[in-house]
Amino acid sequence: MKSVISSPTTTGSDTDYDEDPINTRSTKSYCEVEAMILPSLREKRNAAGLTPHELFTENHKQLVSKGEEWIKGTANQCMVVAALIATMVFGVAFSIPGGYHQDTGLPMFIRKEIYIAFVISDAISLFSSSASILMFLSMLTSRYAEQDFLEVLPKQLMIGLATLFLSIMTMMVAFSFSFFVLYHNMLIWVPISIAVVAAIPSN
Repeated sequence: MKSVISSPTTTGSDTDYDEDPINTRSTKSYCEVEAMILPSLREKRNAAGLTPHELFTENHKQLVSKGEEWIKGTANQCMVVAALIATMVFGVAFSIPGGYHQDTGLPMFIRKEIYIAFVISDAISLFSSSASILMFLSMLTSRYAEQDFLEVLPKQLMIGLATLFLSIMTMMVAFSFSFFVLYHNMLIWVPISIAVVAAIPSN
């Protein structure tokens, strides 16, 4: 059992990286093997004077480096998209469809239910895109240790992508609702057509 965890049977190859770009599988395999051996053997050193963990780190330097590069590239690209969405929906919140009453300063369609739905969907898009930005920013500032690739980084990536997807969906919903607000009395086919087209990307 000691030879399984302390011998360099696998190395960080390009094939490993293509199948597991964030190094999760390799780290999980190491943790599973480590849990199977006696605690007293985990600090045993091989002929080169390395412990199993030191040997694992040495053999997977390339995978860790490539995984860090992939994570940073993905986080940067997704954060740009999230920032653009946040900028747009924030601007829409103050340039609402129909404008404002000159006397009261309140929105023209404030009593319309469809307008409330528009405001809610726009707010959800803003909050979710902001959460996505924060999640991807935390990924960029990670220390990128082996253990981070096991749980922290995959969870952050999934949460970041989920909130980004939610912000895109609610942005499209808000876009569709804005036309229902403007054309609720006449030309109702216009917002219906736009809503149908807006639903296509989600499929």
